[in-house]
Parts: sequence; C-alpha cells; structure tokens
Amino acid sequence: MWQNSPPGSLYDYIRVASFSLGPDGRIEQWSERATELFGITPGQAVGRDPQDVFAAAQQGVLFSGDLGDPGDSSDSNDPGDSNDPGDHGDLPLGGGDGPDVRARTGLVPYQRDGRQQGLAEIYVMPSRNERGERAALCVAVDVRALQGIETDIAASEAVFGQSPLGFFFFGTDLRLLRVNESFAQALGRPVAWHRGRKPHEFLPRTEAERLTLALRQVLDTGRPVADLQLMGPVPGKAERRRWSVSLYRLHGGSGRPIGVAAIATDVTGRRRAEREAAGVRRNLALLNEASARIGTSLDLETTARELLDVAVPQFCDLASVDLYQGLLAGDEAPPGLADGSAELRRVAFASAVSGAPVASDEPDEKAIQVGEVHRYPFHSPCAGALRTAQVQAVPGGGREGGDAPEPGVSAQCTLAVPMVARDTVMGLVQFTRTKGSEPFGERETAVAVELASRAAVCIDNARLYRREHERALILQRSLLPPVDPEAAGLEIACRYLPGNAATEVGGDWFDVIELPGHRTALVVGDVMGRGLRAAVAMGELRTAVRTLAMLDMEPAEVLSALDEIAHGLGRPGGKQSASRGVRGSVRPADLSEVYLATCVYAVYDPVTRRCTVANAGHLPPVLVEEGKPARLLEVQPGMPLGVGGELFEETVLELPDGALLALYTDGLVESRDHPLDEGLQAFQDALTDPARPLEDVCDHVLSALDTHHGEDDIALLMARLRGLPPGHVGDWTLPPEPRSVARARELAREMLPQWGLESLVDTTELLVSELVTNALRYGEGDIRLRLLLDRTLVCEVWDAGSVQPRRRRARDTDEGGRGLQLVGLLSAAWGSRRIPPQGKTVWFELALPDGEAGAPDAVEALMSLY
Repeated sequence: MWQNSPPGSLYDYIRVASFSLGPDGRIEQWSERATELFGITPGQAVGRDPQDVFAAAQQGVLFSGDLGDPGDSSDSNDPGDSNDPGDHGDLPLGGGDGPDVRARTGLVPYQRDGRQQGLAEIYVMPSRNERGERAALCVAVDVRALQGIETDIAASEAVFGQSPLGFFFFGTDLRLLRVNESFAQALGRPVAWHRGRKPHEFLPRTEAERLTLALRQVLDTGRPVADLQLMGPVPGKAERRRWSVSLYRLHGGSGRPIGVAAIATDVTGRRRAEREAAGVRRNLALLNEASARIGTSLDLETTARELLDVAVPQFCDLASVDLYQGLLAGDEAPPGLADGSAELRRVAFASAVSGAPVASDEPDEKAIQVGEVHRYPFHSPCAGALRTAQVQAVPGGGREGGDAPEPGVSAQCTLAVPMVARDTVMGLVQFTRTKGSEPFGERETAVAVELASRAAVCIDNARLYRREHERALILQRSLLPPVDPEAAGLEIACRYLPGNAATEVGGDWFDVIELPGHRTALVVGDVMGRGLRAAVAMGELRTAVRTLAMLDMEPAEVLSALDEIAHGLGRPGGKQSASRGVRGSVRPADLSEVYLATCVYAVYDPVTRRCTVANAGHLPPVLVEEGKPARLLEVQPGMPLGVGGELFEETVLELPDGALLALYTDGLVESRDHPLDEGLQAFQDALTDPARPLEDVCDHVLSALDTHHGEDDIALLMARLRGLPPGHVGDWTLPPEPRSVARARELAREMLPQWGLESLVDTTELLVSELVTNALRYGEGDIRLRLLLDRTLVCEVWDAGSVQPRRRRARDTDEGGRGLQLVGLLSAAWGSRRIPPQGKTVWFELALPDGEAGAPDAVEALMSLY
C-alpha cells in the first residue's frame, strides 16, 4: 500500500527526498519529494546521468563516470574531501571480492525557478538489483532545514535545561514525559526518577488530585490554567514547599493534543512573607484573641462557633462555617473531596446585622439553616475555593448559600476561605462585609486565612479525637461478654460504665467463660493506661485469657502465661525478653512501651462448691455470705501482668450456696474525691442484702457509690453461687476390669430416665462405653464415672493415666480407632484435661432435648464411619 507520512511529521520539516541509480549509473527512479526539493520533474531526470541532470539545471557536478564493474575500486578523489560543496568523484561500489564498500556523500546547492533555494546533502548507498548487478539508492536532505532544526533544538534545550524555572511535560495519560533539572531539584529527586510518574507518586494525595483535575481540564478544553497552587514535602527537608504551576496544552503537527506543558515556580518564600506581614498592626489583637478563644474544647460545633465569635463583628459583619459531612462522619477522604462536590453541613452562623439567615436577593436561592446538609454548584466561587484550597471572592450583592443581611442592607464583598488542616480541605468559612464597611484587602485576606487555618487545626484535632475515641469505645464494647451471661450453678449480673466523653477510653474488661465439667471462669482485668492502645492491649489479653481457659489450665498457670504475653506486647514483633533476670538493662526510653495490667481469675466448680482464685495485682474479690457482712477475700495479690517471669499462687475457697462473689475494677471504688480504702469500705457497706435479686444489687451498688465521676471506666461482675443439686450429679468409682464397661452402661441407663432424658439413653450409653473402654485400655488405676445435669448433660470419665487421648482417622481395613470419632460425631463437644497431681478426665457434652430436635442417631453416626 502506498501512503505518505502523516501531516506534521518530521519529514515535512527536514525535507528529505530520494532517487535511485541503475547499473549504468543513470537515474532509474525519481521520487515526488525529489521533484518538490530540486524542482526537477521525473521526465527531466529518469534515464539520464545525474551529472547531466544537475549540470543542466546549473547545479554543478556531483557524479562522474559510471558505476564501474564489481572489481573496480579506483577513486579519483580523496574521501576526506568529498563533503565539500561541489566536490565529486567516482563512487566505488565493489562486490564482496573487491575492496571495502563505502557510501559517499556530497553537498550540492540547488535552485528552483531560477533562484537559489538551499543546500542539499546527498547520501549514496550502494545496492544490488534482482540480477545481482550493482545499483545505488540516493537520499537528499536539505542542509539548511537541518541546521534550522538543530538551532531550534539547541535553543529549546538551553532554555529547558538552564532555566531556573521548573519545566515538565505530561503525556495524554497524565504521566511525566520529561522534567528539567530545576524541577527535579525542587522536588528533591533525580531527573530520571520522574519519567513515567503520575502526580500521586510525587505529591500528597490532595494536591495530586487537584493537579490531576487541572491537567484533565487543560487536555479537554485547551484553556490554560495559571497559578495553580500546590503544596508538598521535599525529601530530606522538614519544611513543606508551595509551587505556583501554570499549565497549557501541547499540540502535534497535525493539530491533535499530545500532552500538557507546565511551568512551576517555588513561591514558598513569597507566601511566607505575605503571611508574616499580615496583621502587623490592626489585626494583631484579633489574631491574639483568636489564639486564646478558638479551640478551647474538643467539640466540632463549639470550635466553629468560637471562630465566628472572634470574627463577628471585629473582622466582618456576618460569617458562616460549612464542614464536609463525610469528615464529620469519620471518613478519611469522602468522594468529591478533591473537586469540592461533596456534601457539606452548616455547623455555625453569626451575624452583626441580622439574627438569623434569610434568603438572598436571588429568587431561586433559599437560606441554609444551621445543621442543614447542602452542596455548592461546581462553578461557584465557593466550590472553587474548596477545589483549589485558595481564597475566592464571591461576586454579587449576596452570599453563596443563601445567607444575606437583612433587607435594606447589601453585602459589599465576601471571602470564601477554605479550612485546610494537614493538607486536607475540611470545609469553608465565608466572611462578609456589608456596604459601608471597608472592603477586604490583602492583609484582611491573610487574616481570614489565618483565622480559618487555626480553626481548621482545632476542628481537625477534635475530629481525630472523636474518631479515635469512638473507635476505641466500639472496640472495647465489642470485646465484652453478652449483657446476660449464663453459667452452670451461677446467677450472674454485670455492669460496664465507660468514662465520660472528656476522658480517653480505658482498658477495663470482664468475662464469663464456661469450662468443661460445668465449671465457670470469672475474669476481671484492667490494662494500665488509656486510649486506643490500651483498648487494643485489653482485646489481646482478653482473647488470650479465653484461649488459655479453653486449654483448662489452672488459674495460676493462666496468669503466668498472660504475664508472658503482656511482657511481649510492647516489644517489636511481640518478642519475649531474652533474659528476664536482667531488668535493669531496660532503657528509660523503652518504659513507655511496657504494657502492664491487673487481673483476677476465679474458677468455680458447682459440684464441689469450690472456687479457685489467682490474682495478678488486682483488687481482691468481695464475698458476701448469708448472715455475715461483706469481706475482702484474702488472696495473694501477686505482681501485675507484664512484669515478666513472676509466679502466681492460688487460693482455694469452700463457698456455700447463696454466697455472693463480686469482682470489679478500681474505677468503682477509687476517685479523686476519696482514697481507695474509703471506696472499698463503701462498696462492702453497699452489699448488705445479698438475698435481693442480683440485678437490683448491682443497681444499688452503682447508686450508693460515686460512679458518675467519669475519671475511669467501671466494670462490675457479680455472681450468686447456686451449685448443682445433689440429685443432678451421678458419681461412681469402677474397678479397672472389663466388666466395668457393662456396669458403666448400666449406670447411665438407670440415671438418665430419673432426669427425664430417655431420648438420650442410647447415645449416652454408647459414648460412655467408648470412654470407659479407652480408660481400661490406655489408662491406669480405678475409673471414675460422673454424670452432671444442668443446661446440658456432661459425662466425665476419670483415670490415673497421664496419656491424653488423640483422635485419629481410621482406615477402612482397621478394626478399631473409631471410638473418639464416634464421640465427636454424636456429642455437642468433647475434650480432655489434666487432673492434678496426676491423671486425666475425658468428657463429652450432650444438648438437652428441646422437643423439636431429637437426639443424634447413633446408627447413622456408626454408618458414617465406614
């Protein structure tokens, strides 16, 4: 397919032409470009010797002689002189057996229409035709056009490379094509690093979004953008820089857009000087007042009102504050933030000429009330201020947003000032002066920016604090147990009161954990410190307590393991100390990363009525027995969790039915108004009637004590001990002999009908047989069988062996190995635990029939094993 180069290509500028020579040295082909360049038609050139063609046109002689034969290597001219204008000579085009083949060039002036047009350089390239005969291809280039292009390139390179201004070019994909050294030095990175980068890779997010929006606008519309203000950090420097960027679209030779060129000027010093000069005289007192009055609270609306209290009427006649709705809701970057199209909420309004906002002079514009959510039109000055983070003057007699002075008083000028904090536009302040007041000047604009900036920082701090406080509170509450926890042999009530909104979230927690054998673990703890870090540490410790409790470890062992976990929380990667004995080597700077917590862990067994308590630096539990005053349990206090390597002791208590056990955190009994001893005594005095409903007892305690101080979180966990009735416990000891398996089945078959659990007889008998058989085969000593009835049915088989059962998958050809698989299929849960000082207990649990769902089918379970 024949085609020309596209319009505006490089060939149009450098003026390239070509023609070819045959074996006889005469012109075989003459291109249209050659006709345009030399003014010689194909009829005047084809078939003629090039010397005659150019001589006829009074061009001088370029070639002499024919192409010669392949072996001819004679050259009548010195090759070093062949580039002189008018020089010519034979062109040796020897074959592969001859001398070296070299291309020749020559310079020749040319004319068109009897006048000189320029100077052409002709490049002769030897070639062969289809018969192997020697030929040549000649390419002619306008030398003066090349020299002009070279001059233009050199000039542009000098301007681009040596200019103190930052030059950079973007392609249509908004990636950098080229930057000069000044731009690279301004951003603190080498030139090569910038190629192919998008704005998000070298500017902060908000500034990158603004630059991207401007680039797209220039590409789409072709209208230049001048003085786009951008801010960003410079690697290796603490200060932030501000650049003024001008953008204009680049076009190719065909007129299509090929990218965007930009010039950046560092205006950091100029802006700093303007800010320093602002408010030197008349506005100094206003700024001092703003420093004292803005930001006295962590409430967003209060901070906005404080800004307007300072500005009206000292600085302007009326003002309003709009904040992004998404930021108020806790979003980091809501959609539309960069282009100013996101929703805003009017949080404050003040006026020295009218008591409330009224409609402006525009008939279609209505007043925006405080608390109302709205948007500004995209092309409005207010939206422009939000989009560019620059102050905008609102034209016309009214304010954007529908707030105008009372009838008869018109606005003279309004400043729309974006509120920027941490490179994020948070909202907009509108300052308006009515007619008769002095219009805003440069100094007043700088003061408006300063007022808005100070308020923005305070609002941002309040927003961040509110977000962190809410997240920590949600995290803390999500980690607490259900409101009404249930446990076998216990009646439980609990209360949790977080500190007030002015205090940080603490690390208090409580938990109720059901253990095998209808036992229950009661836990109360308090992480020292406040804030989100304390709440996270609390969540980690609470999860660890639940995990350790499921392993059925003794209370002292649980606290020892927790101590190691807390000891590693403040270290990189949670590493434990390499040497716990060398605590003096901990540097003072590391102490801030130490996590300490107090915790009390109590396990109650409703069968034996025993409660085993271990304490890690926490306040002791309070026990109330019927007919006796409340008293603090005498348990070993222990060291707080996180010290590392400490041993904890257990206290075993025999507790009667009806006794009341209370676990709590220090926020209940300690405050600034009274010492700890008085608070503990007041707590014991409030527990005077343990027979009352437990929920009423909790309410009475909270009302009797000072629980509204809000200094710390309060956790209260109260449990009334009921124990399991003797009729709900079946306990037998069997000798270690084979007939004990049948005896165990018989005991289970006799006991369950007495409890009304006839539907569970078959399943229980089968599983009891499996556990007793395993105890005979792998255990030691006498076998103890125990059935417990409460909210579920629990069966326990004890023996003196230390080998824990291990569930395995039996093969199809195995005759055994399916006992524990069967237990897992038919029971709701099963497991084993150690029995100090020696022995183990294997247990399983069955859900009580509810009248709808029947007991598991033992036959189907057996068939599923094969």
